[in-house]
Amino acid sequence: MIKDRSLPLHCTFIESDWRILAAHWYPIAQSAAVGQAPIKAMLLDEPLVLYRLGDELVVARDVCPHRGVPLSMGKSDGQGVVCAYHGLRFGHGGRCNKIPASPNGTIPARMALFTYPAIERYGLVWTCLDPQDNGVDIPTMPHWEDPQFQQIICPTVDIQAFAGRQLEGFLDVAHFGFVHTDTFGDPDNTQIPPYRPVETGKGFEVHYNSSVGNYPIGIDGKVCDDFNWLRHFQVHLPFTATLTVHFPNEGRLVIMNAASPVSSKVTRLFAPIARNFDKDLPVEDCHAFNLKVFEEDRLIVESQRPERLPLDPMLEVHIPADMSSIAYRKGLRNQGLSQFFLY
Repeated sequence: MIKDRSLPLHCTFIESDWRILAAHWYPIAQSAAVGQAPIKAMLLDEPLVLYRLGDELVVARDVCPHRGVPLSMGKSDGQGVVCAYHGLRFGHGGRCNKIPASPNGTIPARMALFTYPAIERYGLVWTCLDPQDNGVDIPTMPHWEDPQFQQIICPTVDIQAFAGRQLEGFLDVAHFGFVHTDTFGDPDNTQIPPYRPVETGKGFEVHYNSSVGNYPIGIDGKVCDDFNWLRHFQVHLPFTATLTVHFPNEGRLVIMNAASPVSSKVTRLFAPIARNFDKDLPVEDCHAFNLKVFEEDRLIVESQRPERLPLDPMLEVHIPADMSSIAYRKGLRNQGLSQFFLY
């Protein structure tokens, strides 16, 4: 692996915040979308290319070291990715294994891609732009390996907003009856019972009990007026959280909200799901419902100002229902993030 600690060419973050964020792991693609042909991704303003060669998955900076053309413009010939400009081919470990203009010459050792670690988990490809010595730190998703649960990979959602704003919206419990009125929210049930976040080693968690259900509006036979719904949020800083919803009859729904920061103004949302009920229903129905929920959120998040999440507690006014938001912003401040988020 060739490592390079320079900032991306068109970085939208200030350097100190970029370096803190670059040390974390994020999903950049669905595993099923990556084959031999190169595909492109973007993480923290860094253009990336992904491809497979045999059993190996390669994640690299999307630039040919010869003359700077994106490798994602190229193609695969079964032995690697072929650059669209001069036909140089890059295979295992991102190393060049063919130079058509000099077929009998020695390939320079420096003719290799800037590569990054790649780990597949929850049906997603995860990477880290600046791996630290403390190992892999990918968030945990409950029940993903549980044979009693169905595992679902939802389509990605692109949001023209900062990842911190999106994740904070996912944690917010006071907007259901106002934003999600076409999906599961109840405009006649908007009071928020008291709750309190508890710090963990990776962030914090919240056990939130209320009478607001999680069944899609209009579904026959799914009324539970007396049921106490438990929503268990587990936050893994900086931009990932899982929500486990406790349904009637021991049903469980787990949603991972992994907000991958394409840039400071664009987020790609990855949302794997696990559930132990309704497993006979078409997966497409689950995709459609969750896309509708996230679309309701997207319209709000994209309209928020300031665009960047204010970490100074005096920059916005808070209410008791904001306990998760306050804990989230505190967690980001404790990571050392501050300057970037003030504006």
